Amino acid sequence: MFTGIITGQGQITEVAALGATASHGKRLVIRAPEGYLDDVGLGDSIALNGACMTVTTLSPDTQQFTVDISAESLLKTTGLDAPGPINMEKALRANDRLGGHLVSGHVDGLGQVTHFAQVGESWELRIMAPRDLGRYLAYKGSITVNGVSLTVNRIADSADGCEVSINLIPHTVENTALGTLKAGSRVNLEIDLIARYVERMVTAPAAAR
Repeated sequence: MFTGIITGQGQITEVAALGATASHGKRLVIRAPEGYLDDVGLGDSIALNGACMTVTTLSPDTQQFTVDISAESLLKTTGLDAPGPINMEKALRANDRLGGHLVSGHVDGLGQVTHFAQVGESWELRIMAPRDLGRYLAYKGSITVNGVSLTVNRIADSADGCEVSINLIPHTVENTALGTLKAGSRVNLEIDLIARYVERMVTAPAAAR
């Protein structure tokens, strides 16, 4: 479980295939900020751009670790198959502050950036989410974008999907990899956990309630 508050920006430095067919996944080598791995152990969970992954090898001396990603996870996510910057969050401890919102680290769908521009001291980020996720998105509700907990400022439903507008303060742009986004970029989306359960309670057959 996570909160959507990014604890470090990493860098995917190497991507290696785990086999010769499309059914094989990939192994990522990730360089972390200085000291980031001091309290990380083998088997720990770290969310990478919002996708929960398991640490498979660890090299604190070089601030590097590896994760293995299945072909299915690669198919359902973006930004995990090539070298580049990445948002990282360590798993939530029972005594940690819940600074964002409850995030499971399971990507629900891929969105596409339609607009990203500075407005005053902040930045406006607009993302087209898939239509089937639209029912979970609401004004002032929460959404996770590449692992970052954000607040929805506006929503606009259309035949193409549901466009959400989000305000990013300078701190978020400077301290996450969201600052590298541009129109056309694909992003990992996770809907609010509470919205998922509300939808089930409303739509479940009476016998299942």
